[in-house]
Amino acid sequence: MLKQVSIYAENVKGKMLEITQTLMSANVNILGSVTNDSAEYGIVRMVVDDPVNAVNALTEKGIICKMTDVIGVEVNDEVGNLNKLLQALHDANINVNYLYLSFNRVSGCPIMILHTEDTKEVENSLKAKGFSLC
Repeated sequence: MLKQVSIYAENVKGKMLEITQTLMSANVNILGSVTNDSAEYGIVRMVVDDPVNAVNALTEKGIICKMTDVIGVEVNDEVGNLNKLLQALHDANINVNYLYLSFNRVSGCPIMILHTEDTKEVENSLKAKGFSLC
């Protein structure tokens, strides 16, 4: 299980720069990220190398954030592998709330970051089906 940092960011010029500068100053490396926006606010979801430090640094700057459990599944960079992963989840009657991509800096393989309702159950199901979890 991985910890994701969810950041609530006002849609204003320079907010992403403030977030990345804060993380850089705290020596936090961003491993994967996705941003969903609305008219006034966006949610920036990140997997970082030190989520506790990231949350502390962002909070000190007045940026609202929290940690969430997510699952990282390493897949080979081949046509159809995301489909195989999603089919396995579907067959187990598991809903994926959202997903985004990162990668393993050692192997170079893609890592799909998934958010589901019951992280532990999903991890067990994927392990049983032979998937490699981070």
